[in-house]
Amino acid sequence: MTPEQAAREKTLGGIYVFAAYLLWGFLPLYFVNLAPTGPWEVVGWRVLLSLVFCVVLLALTRGWQRLLALLRNRRLVLWTVLAGLLIYVNWQAFLIGTLSGHVVETSLGYFINPIATVLLGVIVLHERLRIAQWIAVGIAAAAVVVIIVAVGTVPWIALTLAASFATYGLVKKKIGPAVDAVSGLTLESLWLVPIAILQLVLVGASTGLTMGQAGAGHTTLLLLAGAVTAVPLLFFAAGARRSTLTVVGILQFIAPIMQFLTGVLILGEPMPPERWAGFILVWIAVAIFTVDSLLHSRRSRAAVDDGAPGPV
Repeated sequence: MTPEQAAREKTLGGIYVFAAYLLWGFLPLYFVNLAPTGPWEVVGWRVLLSLVFCVVLLALTRGWQRLLALLRNRRLVLWTVLAGLLIYVNWQAFLIGTLSGHVVETSLGYFINPIATVLLGVIVLHERLRIAQWIAVGIAAAAVVVIIVAVGTVPWIALTLAASFATYGLVKKKIGPAVDAVSGLTLESLWLVPIAILQLVLVGASTGLTMGQAGAGHTTLLLLAGAVTAVPLLFFAAGARRSTLTVVGILQFIAPIMQFLTGVLILGEPMPPERWAGFILVWIAVAIFTVDSLLHSRRSRAAVDDGAPGPV
């Protein structure tokens, strides 16, 4: 690959990643417009329709051989089961937050997520943190304490989102490039089918299913839940392998910023001073984390160019 082609690939990767996070940023508005459908029904349809969407993609791209090869590897299959359960928890917490008027809290979870990912690397992978990273982790923890003490409630939606997606990322790292995006999402959705069906049955037996009951527009939006779920994931997979981790790390804050603005400016969720204090602390932690990552990446590149080992 020529330098020009490599540069184009990196640019294309950045565009794909940007598109993924932009779409994720719009998700609260999409799901709010699914009312009167509740979060348990939405996730049920989201799982089933994601599977249908992935099966169509496999047929169009002739990816059945990759899927069959994956199914023959028991270790990878077990990892996809765990990934499926984690993404289910993430989806369910996100929908409960979004459809119960807690979009701002969902944004808090995704602001905390990169810091949770780093902390998970320390606990599980025994990675070493730099001083600035420890400071960011400490400030983020202090922000959660401020919200709990000042507001009087535990931000369990935010904490669940951060923990589940950070662990999901860890599982994806364990799997590595052995599982392509479409095959991985197909199996993750497949393992969740029994849970999705059970949820839909229970919703149908209690409050009743809304699919097809609230007009053609609502039905169309609900049927698109699979595509809305899968497309940003595929954009992200296509971009992440072309772009640098630094670019991915910086762009990942697009989604929570958009979710925060959606909750405050469009949906009118309350932001008392105590809550602002918690968010400001989180943003300070994120700023320290991002600047440290950029400086570390720059020093590492400079060390490689000089032929010296990079910093630990």
